Amino acid sequence: MARRRPESNWPLPPREPAVCALCERETPMLTEHHLVPKSQGRRQGVKVYELPTVMLCPACHKFLHRTFTNAELAGEYHSVDALLADDRVRRFVNWLRTQPASKAVRVR
Repeated sequence: MARRRPESNWPLPPREPAVCALCERETPMLTEHHLVPKSQGRRQGVKVYELPTVMLCPACHKFLHRTFTNAELAGEYHSVDALLADDRVRRFVNWLRTQPASKAVRVR
């Protein structure tokens, strides 16, 4: 009886494109954003692993933390819909969607 070789796992199957929850761009890398910052959640007695999170591209993540304080993020902007309702975020996201995902974006 002839031996069968195990099926090869090369090449690796293509990965699903990573999509940012705010700008909805396909990016090579995403970061985890706590909708309620860890420091604020701990003050409310919530375990860190129970805090809601979303995956954002680095540009959106940096923009949120440079624009809002942790208290503002925990109080008013604790959901993606609330973030997109803010005019500053909406303008940034509209601009960011015109930029290629491979381009490094400087956030001020």
